Amino acid sequence: MTAPVPLLPAPEERSTRYGQLRDRLLRDPDWGRAIRWLAPLVITAIAALLRLINVAHPHQLAFDETYYVKDAWSLWTLGYEGTWGENANDAFITLQQLPLSEQGAFIVHPPLGKWLIALGMAIGGPDNSAGWRLATALLGTASVLLVYLIARRLSGSVVVASVAGTLLAIDGLSIVMSRIALLDGILTFFVLLGVLFVIIDRQRTIPVLERRDPDKPDPFWGPVLWRRPWLIAAGTALGAASAVKWSGLYVLAGFGLYVVVTDALARRRAGVVLWPTAAAFRQGPVSFVLLVFPALAVYLISWTGWLVTAGGYDRQSDPNPLIALWKYHESMLGFHVGLTRGHPYASPAWEWPLLLRPTAVWVDSDPTGCGTDHCIGVISAIPNPLIWYAGVAAAIYVLYRLVRGWITRRPVGPELSIPLVGLAVTYVPWLMFPDRTIFQFYTVVMMPFLVIALAMTLRIIAGTREDPLHRRQSGERTVMIFLAFVVLVSAFFLPLWTGMSVPYEFWLLHNWLPGWV
Repeated sequence: MTAPVPLLPAPEERSTRYGQLRDRLLRDPDWGRAIRWLAPLVITAIAALLRLINVAHPHQLAFDETYYVKDAWSLWTLGYEGTWGENANDAFITLQQLPLSEQGAFIVHPPLGKWLIALGMAIGGPDNSAGWRLATALLGTASVLLVYLIARRLSGSVVVASVAGTLLAIDGLSIVMSRIALLDGILTFFVLLGVLFVIIDRQRTIPVLERRDPDKPDPFWGPVLWRRPWLIAAGTALGAASAVKWSGLYVLAGFGLYVVVTDALARRRAGVVLWPTAAAFRQGPVSFVLLVFPALAVYLISWTGWLVTAGGYDRQSDPNPLIALWKYHESMLGFHVGLTRGHPYASPAWEWPLLLRPTAVWVDSDPTGCGTDHCIGVISAIPNPLIWYAGVAAAIYVLYRLVRGWITRRPVGPELSIPLVGLAVTYVPWLMFPDRTIFQFYTVVMMPFLVIALAMTLRIIAGTREDPLHRRQSGERTVMIFLAFVVLVSAFFLPLWTGMSVPYEFWLLHNWLPGWV
C-alpha cells in the first residue's frame, strides 16, 4: 500500500506562510543587518558592471565629448581652457601632437566637471578613452548608491530603496550618461549628494523645532538654529553641482526654499504663534548663510585655475580678477540666453515627458562582427521606456496625492514631497526657455527623482500589512510582474546603450516612435 501523497497547501495558506517567514527573517537582527549591508552593495556592483565594462568603446570623441574632453585636458595642462587647432579630435585618438594653443577659449560651462574628467585623463593619458570616461562612470555608479540611500531614508524600507536603486542601475539614460564624458552625469551625482544632505538635515532639525517647551507652551518665535552641519554640507554639494553646470543653481534655490517651508511647518506644529515670520525672517537668513555661502565658496574655488593664471578668456579684462570673472560670466549668460541654433536631436522641454526625441550620442553605420552583412552600432541615450513612462505616471500620481493632502489638510510626508521638489527644480526651469536648443538627455538629472517616485508608488500598489490578504497578494504580484518586464526591456535595449554591433533589423525593433531613429 503506497503512502498517501501530501496535499499542497492552498494558495492563501502558502502566502500566509511566506509572509510569516518574511516577517520572521526581517525581525531577526543578524539577518536584517546583513540585508541592510548586502542590498546596496549588490545594487552598486550591478551598476558598476553596466557602467565600467568596455567603457573605452568607442575609441573616439562621441557627441559633445569633443568639447569636454579637450577642455579637460586643457585645464590639466594650462589651468584654463585654451584654443584647439584643426584635427584635434583625431589627435586624441592617435596621440599625435595635440594642437593646443595657450590662447584662452570662450567656454560656457564652469570648470569643475571638466577638472574631474581631467583626473581620469591624467591616469590613463589623453589618448585613453577609458580615462576620458572614468570620472563619469564612477560618479554614475555612486549616483545609484545615493538613490538607494535617499530612498532608504525617505521610506524606511530596504525593499523600497532596493527597487529605486535597481531601477536607476538598469536604466539606459543613466547608463549611457555614465559611459560618455559629458557633464550631466557628474551634475546628477552632486545634486543627489546635496539632496541626501538636505534630508539628513531635515530629519535632525525638525524634531528640535517641533519640541514643545512646557514653560513656553505658545512661544512667539521658536528657536534659531545655527548648528546645522548637514545644511552646510548640502550647500557645499549643491555649490559643486552649480560649478559643473549652472542648472545646479535651480536645485540650490529650490531646496533652499524647501528648507524654509519645512522649517515653518515644523514651527506651526510646535505651536509657534508667528511661525511664518519666524521661519522666513529669523531662521531664513541663518539658513541662507549656512546653505548659500558654502555653495558660493565651492563655486569660486572651482575657478582657481582661471584666477591664478593669466591666459584664460577675458582674464585681462580687469585688474581685479573677481571683476574680470564677473564680466566673463556676463558673456556666458548672454550665450546661454541666445542659444537657438538648430540641431537634429534638439528636444524642447515640453516633449521630454513624452520621450519624443532621445539623443543618439554615437552611430557607426558600417561596423563588423554582428553576423550579417548589414550591421549598425549605436549609443542611444534613451531611458528604459517602461521605467520612464511609469515614472512620469507615478510623478503625476504623487502630485495628485500632494494636492489632495493640501485640500484635506493632511499633508504628505517627505517620501512623496522630496521627489516632487527634485522633479520641479530639474524640469520646470527648462520650460521657461522654449526656443533654446536643449536635449532629452538633460533629463538624466530628473531620472533619480522619477525612480524614487515610482518606487514609492509601487509600494502603495503592493499594499501594507493592514490590507486584506487578497489585496496584498494582487498588489505584490502586479509589482513583481512589472519589475520583471522592466528587467527584460533593459536587457533588450542594452546593446543600444553600450554601442554593440547589431543587425540592422534588430536595431529597427527598438525604434518604437518615429523620433527614436
